Amino acid sequence: MTEASPTRAERIISRCRELARLTDVPGETTRLFLSLATREAHTKLLGWMREVNLETRTDDTGSLRTIRRTANPNAPTLLLFSHIDTVLNAGPFDGVLGVVLSLAALEELSTSPLPFSIELIALSEEEGIRFGFPFLSSLALTGQLTAEHLARTDADGITVADAIRNFGLNPHHISSTCSLSPNTFAALEIHIEQGPVLDAANESIAVVEGIIGQSRLRFIFEGHANHAGTTPMPLRHDALAAAAQWITAVEQYAATHNPLVATVGRLEVFPGAVNVIPGRVDASLDIRHPDDTARHEAVTALEAAAQQAATSRGVRVTASLQSEQATVSMNPALTTQLQQAAHRAGHTVRTMSSGAGHDAMIFAPHVPTTMLFVRSPNGLSHHPDETVREQDVEAALATTLDFIRALHEPLTTNH
Repeated sequence: MTEASPTRAERIISRCRELARLTDVPGETTRLFLSLATREAHTKLLGWMREVNLETRTDDTGSLRTIRRTANPNAPTLLLFSHIDTVLNAGPFDGVLGVVLSLAALEELSTSPLPFSIELIALSEEEGIRFGFPFLSSLALTGQLTAEHLARTDADGITVADAIRNFGLNPHHISSTCSLSPNTFAALEIHIEQGPVLDAANESIAVVEGIIGQSRLRFIFEGHANHAGTTPMPLRHDALAAAAQWITAVEQYAATHNPLVATVGRLEVFPGAVNVIPGRVDASLDIRHPDDTARHEAVTALEAAAQQAATSRGVRVTASLQSEQATVSMNPALTTQLQQAAHRAGHTVRTMSSGAGHDAMIFAPHVPTTMLFVRSPNGLSHHPDETVREQDVEAALATTLDFIRALHEPLTTNH
């Protein structure tokens, strides 16, 4: 008996899991910006792209780019994009699903005449794990990557510029190799939802109408390290105790300012010994709110809370803004066309805002952009158990194909 060929969705899922095995850390999926695993992922993706005779190149931030050209050399370009880096100990689908599903769409369209070219970009960096700031690749593509960004260092003291050189690329060529095609008229990102809304509603896909703003800050609490056994409690200047008091204040503030969310996700304690009072704590703060004014007010309030906690314990604190993104709306015309494509493909589709940041928010001010969410079962993401369902992947692929086939110019210029 002949074994049945895998469905389109099964093949996409299998490829995502195959990429998940290309990792910096054996036994988990961790693939950071321009690591050895990134090179291995490039090799795998290039093989799949060349199977359908697509033109490929790597730009000087390490993003892998492939293009399906139409017969007219002056035709406009549709951009498809997502990222291939991961958080630490990630799942197989965050970012990668959008790249692999977009490639599957290009395969499906290989013999279909279209009035525009399609470029797919597998962005090398979105998560911000290695260098402490997100969206490196999309910032480069929109001309926003600065000398300050290139001078940032990782945990080993390697700068962004050196990481680029170590990968065989040239940071001095970023402005010439990392730009978007000047005739790009529309852009689409496909991504798992990373939340529970679609799963709770038992729906496969959603169209994203906007991405909420976010601020990321670094707080350094500095007290005095001393012997844990000989220093009385009233005479201590415990940096960790001050940070803990502040973290509680962060949680209380967010709980009373819905829909604000605020997270202290990283805490480093120095010197980190059992019998030494902590002398320094390095902490992160992630703040998100759909209203930019409310988000800025939260930043001010939580900086003041940190100062109050530090002063009460004889500790110093400094805060620095690491990155900031305003709330961004997707293009209304493209959003409507993506909804219509989903309906034609036979799917109920809602519009929703994204609480997570995505490269779409970087591209949207520069090119009309829209975004399609795919259900995250159990709302789980940034976790090894992250998964997707075949029926949802098929719904996303069918919607994407219909969207591309029906897409036409002109679009409104309201980004």
